[in-house]
Amino acid sequence: MNILTINLAFSTFVFWVAARIHLWPKLPELSARTVLVPILLLHAFRHLGLMFLSPGATYPGMPSEFANPAAYGDLAAAVLALAAIAALAGRARISKALVWIFNLEGTVDLATAITLGTTYGADKFMGAAYWIPSFWVPALLVTHYITWVYLLKHWKEDRWLPSSRSSTI
Repeated sequence: MNILTINLAFSTFVFWVAARIHLWPKLPELSARTVLVPILLLHAFRHLGLMFLSPGATYPGMPSEFANPAAYGDLAAAVLALAAIAALAGRARISKALVWIFNLEGTVDLATAITLGTTYGADKFMGAAYWIPSFWVPALLVTHYITWVYLLKHWKEDRWLPSSRSSTI
């Protein structure tokens, strides 16, 4: 096991512990906007995955088999997160569908990037981009998991429809 894998696993565990302590007990009573908008805002910064294509942020030799799918998959997740934020903020009926689409694409993108990064030895070329898989990807993994749980167990239709009177954002 290499150091990047240890960093990714340990950071994921720390983010999971924080979520279990601070968010999990309150999750069933919170509105979709309250739970998901902060998560989506975090994911809206996934355009930073384009760093994998930037000389200087990575060392020469970064495998394109990893860099291209990781960078463009992150960009797609960022765009989808912004669309879902707009829908949730406007209490649009399409909100839930957009969150589903975002979460599916974003989860598949991270799983693909982790697999390709491991397969092609991208860890040796991370350079300044090392913080992405060692710190940011773990936060993204945990927030995708929270989003799946919220979508499958806690999303109450009466909390997000335009007629909702919920004062929580």
